[in-house]
Amino acid sequence: MSSAAATGGVLTIGESLGLVVTDGPLHEHRTRVGFGGAESNVAIALRRLGVPVTWVSRLGEDPFGDLIERELRAEGVTVRVTRSDTDPTGLMVKQRRPLGRSRVRYYRSTSAATRLTGADVTREQLEEAAVVHLTGITAAISTSAREAVLDVARRAREAGTRVSFDLNHRSTLWDRAQAAATFRQILPLTDVVFAGDDEARILFPEIHDPAELAAALAGLGPTEAVIKLGEHGALARTADTVHRQSAMPIEPVDTVGAGDGFVAGYLSEILAGAPVPARLRTGTQVGAYACLGPGDWESMPTRADLQVDPAADAVDR
Repeated sequence: MSSAAATGGVLTIGESLGLVVTDGPLHEHRTRVGFGGAESNVAIALRRLGVPVTWVSRLGEDPFGDLIERELRAEGVTVRVTRSDTDPTGLMVKQRRPLGRSRVRYYRSTSAATRLTGADVTREQLEEAAVVHLTGITAAISTSAREAVLDVARRAREAGTRVSFDLNHRSTLWDRAQAAATFRQILPLTDVVFAGDDEARILFPEIHDPAELAAALAGLGPTEAVIKLGEHGALARTADTVHRQSAMPIEPVDTVGAGDGFVAGYLSEILAGAPVPARLRTGTQVGAYACLGPGDWESMPTRADLQVDPAADAVDR
């Protein structure tokens, strides 16, 4: 058993959606199906790294709900879901364009996940977890889900469980003012915060330096503030010390899920008791692997994979 596995693991609550990907116009029938969601992406990545994970959500009693639950269980994630025969599993449709950026449409306004409440997470689950991980996406999908995120964060804090929060802002779900108001409520309840530099500026629009953004975020309550900088790497601020990590050079296939992979890598090293530089290094490694194939989570690495340069082709001899 890994050192991470002995600490109680991670509990996360959030939305996962069915995914339909089209390579061109729908009438050409070049499609595939899958699923994705920030918290379930993190859960799979953590489990592949040897960390026990419990994922809490609501799904429709439908084929996409079946797919999501089955695949997460197959990955070794402990699944705690309520299935609904009246509210469907949310859906996203991604249309890949040969000469332009992919276009994604979401169908989630009445999904089962929008009915999430704090009661979906039990006191025992919070007390058993070493870390509770939450995101701004679930906080944005409905009033009920937002209240659930805040309730779980408060109860985790009361239980003495570490709280991790990824801002994960989606402008199609809420505006910057609404997001900022919720972030200011949850960050005082948070131990570790993750944000892209653009997301951090939702709260601090006048600050542009990433290290200063991390300091400003930490000033709202978290003891550890991590700024994800994409192709420029990442930095973390803890106890007035700033640590920086450059990105790994790769040729990305699909960058969706990279931020979730980074978070999983970073949290896995927190649970292992590793220092901040190791947390950043593993986070950037996992984030890089997430970009090497299509899909939100399919390319997430195992611990063994992290011993191999993701930019190099593996050859068995």
